[in-house]
Amino acid sequence: MKNRVTGLGGFFFKTKNPKALKEWYKNHLGLPTDDYGCTFWWKDKRGSSCSTQWSPLKENTEYFQPSDKQFMMNFRVENLTELLKTLKKEGVTIIGKVEEYEYGKFGWIMDLEGNKIELWEPVDKAFL
Repeated sequence: MKNRVTGLGGFFFKTKNPKALKEWYKNHLGLPTDDYGCTFWWKDKRGSSCSTQWSPLKENTEYFQPSDKQFMMNFRVENLTELLKTLKKEGVTIIGKVEEYEYGKFGWIMDLEGNKIELWEPVDKAFL
């Protein structure tokens, strides 16, 4: 496998009041926030449209489980299924099964410090 991670897909973190925090970032830093946070659009080196998500979540979210950390990173990847097979052979802990949506496939792993990492094979054209 040549490229495993192709970019940062998102940064998700826990907060006491996601709504207030999103409003703060909107008012003070100009982020165009919505119910999910903020989506940053950019072009990759081939000129394709891509996105990165910034999302504050409720402090009691179970989305990061089994990790007890305050954040979860999402990395953009190519060929998620093959990458997960490779990572499993390398001894990396795989969490759950691949989930597919109109905007891409998702898989989850744990790093050696117990951080849950979301791997996303995006379908960026779904957003255009």
